[in-house]
Amino acid sequence: MTVVTVGVHIVDILTRPVEHIPPGQDTVLVEQIRLTAAGAAAGTAVDLAKLGNQVISLGAIGDDELGDFLLMVMGRHGVDVSHIRRRPGEQTAASILPIRPDGGRPSFHVPGANLSVTPADVDPGILRTAQAVHLGGVDVTFGLGDPAFFALLDTLRAAGTIITMDLLSEMPDLLGMAKAFLPHVDYVLPNESQALLMTGATTLEEAAEALLAEGPKAVLITMGSEGSQIFTGGPPAGDVVPALKTEVSDTTGCGDAYCAGFVTGLLHGQDVLTAARWGTAAAARVATGLGSDAGITDLPSTLGLLDDGRN
Repeated sequence: MTVVTVGVHIVDILTRPVEHIPPGQDTVLVEQIRLTAAGAAAGTAVDLAKLGNQVISLGAIGDDELGDFLLMVMGRHGVDVSHIRRRPGEQTAASILPIRPDGGRPSFHVPGANLSVTPADVDPGILRTAQAVHLGGVDVTFGLGDPAFFALLDTLRAAGTIITMDLLSEMPDLLGMAKAFLPHVDYVLPNESQALLMTGATTLEEAAEALLAEGPKAVLITMGSEGSQIFTGGPPAGDVVPALKTEVSDTTGCGDAYCAGFVTGLLHGQDVLTAARWGTAAAARVATGLGSDAGITDLPSTLGLLDDGRN
């Protein structure tokens, strides 16, 4: 099954555990430092590939060493990166994440070439090969908000392609612009802060109702350790899928993994609620290691979490 991810590509530089930033030029010894492919398109693409999908990723990166690394590591995991555009003179997006002992993750981020993504970077012929298209971080790749691109998404949906959409920022202005994509997607997967900021609602129920009114079939709101809440516009109003009990090392990339598991479930013919449970299992796997590509090895071991008494 072919999935195309479109949008944000980031290199994450992570270290743990970090309890404080040392003053001056002091040095603190840590247990681990990693570089990973991350972002709502790249990180999700890697997880999708690990879960057994054929994956093509589209977006823009810089013509720099970080871009070289990103292409290498995504390709090593089986993602087709041959259509990612490289921007001479621009930086590949990157984040530095000092991971706290409890798994929390403040970040230092440069958006880089992600801000320059436009429909010209997205080959319609490639999208037409996909059973699913995942839009990762359209609030950041806002250049995709073009009527011609929306028309393409509508054509894909009419032909049976599943369109999912995730978000990256928690900036109200950017999230507001992302609302333009809602009539053209099947499933939107914000976290709880994004859902509230995007709609101006005061409760998740109100936020989901506002998002559904724009056109998606379902809204899946992730809530960290509280799991996720699934809204389809019918009763019951907001099924809760609890998070799985796991030893949390780092929460980086859990949302991307949730999206990957959810899309994989849909492509295997699962209903929305069951697919959300697949997403929950993928997120739990990623939380056990450092970085957005940690934990997941394959689909059977990921789904095994649903049967071993952790939920």
